[in-house]
Amino acid sequence: MIDNKKNYIGYEYKEVFDTQDKISIILDGYTNFGWILDENVQPSKILGKVSIKLKRDRKIVNKAELTRLQRHFEACLKEIDIAEKSKTHYATIVALSIGVIGTAFMAGSVFAITTTPPMIVLSIILAIPAFIGWLLPYFAYKELVRKRADIISKLVEQKYDEIYEICEKGSKLI
Repeated sequence: MIDNKKNYIGYEYKEVFDTQDKISIILDGYTNFGWILDENVQPSKILGKVSIKLKRDRKIVNKAELTRLQRHFEACLKEIDIAEKSKTHYATIVALSIGVIGTAFMAGSVFAITTTPPMIVLSIILAIPAFIGWLLPYFAYKELVRKRADIISKLVEQKYDEIYEICEKGSKLI
């Protein structure tokens, strides 16, 4: 005799938002903590981010440890996002500062030329660093972003290695 009854499975649900380029690692990672993609709900895009719905059995074994590993996984993903965004923060501040200093020199140059009698030599002397202050930010920005990207890429690679170890531990618990 064959038993055609399905066993009831109670699920817990989770919704995850992230950019399109991170969805693959998110799906791969959450799978190692017992989550599966909810086939009843299609992924959707909201304000440039992708929303995916996940579910897992409420009575999964080692749930506490899996949840701890999952939080560690999520923290690593946030650290990667913060590191990626930090590539340009310092460079932007330096470039803007140089530009503002260049603008201050240009203001001095304009004030020097508009005085009575006009101070043409002083105006030219102040205009030179002003123009340098307006041209230099582009090159400073590019160089600082390049240097920071080299440093960040190593840190991001270490975080991805940590993520893989966490996912491996989670996979062994399931």
